[in-house]
This record gives sequence, C-alpha cells and structure tokens, in this order.
Amino acid sequence: MIKKNTNNRKGKVIFSKFEPFTALKKALDIGRSESIAEIRESNLKGRGGAGFPTGVKWNLAAVAVDKEKYIICNADEGEPGTFKDRVLLDEYPELVFEGMVIAAYAVGANKGFLYLRGEYKSFLPQLEKKLKEMRTENYLGKNILNKENFDFDIEIRLGSGSYVCGEETALIESLEGYRGEARNKPPFPANVGYNGHPTVLNNVETFATVPHIIDKGSKWFKSIGTEKSSGTKLLSISGDCKKPGVYEVPFGITIKKILEMVNAIDTKAVQVGGASGHCVSKKDFGRQISYEDLNTGGSIIVFNNKRNMLDIAENFLEFFKEESCGQCTPCREGIPVLLEGVRMLRKGECTHEYLDDLLSLSETMKLASKCGLGQSSPNAFVDIIKTFKDEYVLNENNDIKEKIFNAR
Repeated sequence: MIKKNTNNRKGKVIFSKFEPFTALKKALDIGRSESIAEIRESNLKGRGGAGFPTGVKWNLAAVAVDKEKYIICNADEGEPGTFKDRVLLDEYPELVFEGMVIAAYAVGANKGFLYLRGEYKSFLPQLEKKLKEMRTENYLGKNILNKENFDFDIEIRLGSGSYVCGEETALIESLEGYRGEARNKPPFPANVGYNGHPTVLNNVETFATVPHIIDKGSKWFKSIGTEKSSGTKLLSISGDCKKPGVYEVPFGITIKKILEMVNAIDTKAVQVGGASGHCVSKKDFGRQISYEDLNTGGSIIVFNNKRNMLDIAENFLEFFKEESCGQCTPCREGIPVLLEGVRMLRKGECTHEYLDDLLSLSETMKLASKCGLGQSSPNAFVDIIKTFKDEYVLNENNDIKEKIFNAR
C-alpha cells in the first residue's frame, strides 16, 4: 500500500481538492493564447526531470504552421525507485487527461496518446473506462463542451518495457512502430515530432499540474516553491526509511527535512533522481530539491550505513548495461568498462591510473552520448568513487597494472 503525505506546509497542488474539468471550462473561456500565457507565467517546468519550461514548449507547437498536431503523455515510468506516476494514474486519471485536453486546446491539436509503461498494463481497463466517460460527457470527441472546431481524443498505447523509451524522441519512435532509439536533436518534437508533425510531449505529473494552474492562477502557483522552481514536486521515496511512499513537497525542501519526514535514521547516502541521478552524502544533506540545486524526476532512495556503496554502483551499472539501446558507442562500450572497473575496485585490482582513466571515460560519456541514458549513466559511479573513498582500496602492484593494460 503506497502512503501519501498530503500535508505539505506551503499548500498542496497535485494532492489538493479539485473539481474535475473546471479548469478545462476556464481554459475555453480565456482562449488559447491566454491559456499558454498562464502556464508560461507560472514557471511550470517538466516534472520528468529535464525541467524544460512547459509554456515555452506549448508555444513552439502552437505557432507551428501545421494543421496536424499531437499531444503525448509520457507514462513510461521506468526510472529505478520511481512510482509516483502509478499513484496519479490509479487515483487521479481525470486530472492527467484534463491536462492533456487543455494542452490540446492551447496548441491546436486534435489527437493525443498516453504512452503507458508495459508493466502498468493492469491500469488499462480503468483508464479506458475513464476515457469512455469523458467522451460521454463531451470532454473528449467532437466540439468538446460545444466549442466549435475543437475536436480531440486520446488513445492509450502500451510500451514494451524499454527504459530508453522514457526519452521523448525514443518514445515517439516507439509510437511510430519503430525500435525505441533516441533521435538527433534538433529538430525538437515541438517542431517535428510524431509522424513529422508538431508534438507536445510532457509527463504524467506535468499534465496533472496544469489544471490546478489554470484554475487557481499562475501567481498562486509561483507562491509555492523557490524563485526558480515554482510549485511542488511528487517524490517516490524508498529504501532504508520507516515511512516510504509518495510525498508531495514544495520545491526548496532539503534532504535533511525529507529524511526527517520519512523517519530515516543512520543514513549514509541518498540517491536523488534514481540510477541516473546523483548520490548525496551526509555532508550535503542541507542541499535542496530544486532545478537550481538537486533536480529529480521524482526518485529518492535512502541508504543507511549498512550499505556498501560499491554494491550500489554495480547494481546501477548492471541496470544501464541491460537497458542501453546500443545505438551510440560511448554508452554501448562505456558502461561495461565502468561496470568492470567497479568489480576491480571491489577485488582491490584497480590502480590510481586506471581509476583516473575511468573518471575520464565518464566525462566522455556525458559529453558524447546521444541521449540521457548514456549521458547520465556514469553519475552514480562518479559520485560514489569521489565521495566514498574509504570503501575501496587502490592497488599499486605492477602485475595488476600489466593485467589491466593487456585487458585493454
């Protein structure tokens, strides 16, 4: 049973009371450009982790000269330690769908897709039922709420369990029937997306936030959070704590406050942002969850002092090795090398020189990989190697150096 904390001190957004489709009616009243302006002024940024301004993305699609436009909801929640979208799809589906309809009206789209994680297939019947109800009540379909020439419908497509399809262009490739691989950018989906047409792609939490902003206003939304990170963030908190679950917190909350909230004791480290995020040690527990400090798509994993950090690095790299699409060399070849490096460290077979090479390789992967998987896969390795030096011993034996050289 997932536990939700809905008592954030500075006002709730997602987990607050709302009247379904009130925001949609308001959006239709104020018009397309004003709806986009409200989202832009709210400083809403993508809740999937990338943090791109939602209003800017919508405006790019809105001004594109193309009669065919699309809205896509990224419900392919595959980051290790993340399960917040599961709660939204299970308990607040109408909020997500309403956000998609508002986006469709704002940019002039008439077709939408919800790309659902294959492992969430059990939600399919209830989501289809909700869409059917919306069509019956004229919240979907032809001339929505009697708004002339506003036609929009949503289709649910199931993913096949590919982590890389969480990247927007790989997701679009999958929707088009191809292997899920990232595209070169630019062009960006807002200009050239699904089937070559302008496409707005946001994640579940972003769309669920939109109705609240339209209903209550951008000033209200900006009153929560920090100057550069407006609103709240849903966090999936797991690991070594007594109160795991989905929590809604205002941006700007510190790691220390989060640990107190979930009753975590004897904490050694916190992984912020899942396997692709950053590992924060005790000396940095004063840092904040925000776009300007510690950005996260929603995963917070707590590790206590009984955990071996090299075990964690190895686990994450094994995951990335399995999930890499293999399209680009830095990711395909780099991850196995880092993984072997961790195993050498555990055996005491890694030298100073070789560890420096691994850290250099990590920087190359961040710069040269084609998508976020390859670019972020070294993060935990680098953080753990630099921060938890007491958990491994480097070897200066010449025989070991020769073994490493020959292995290359």
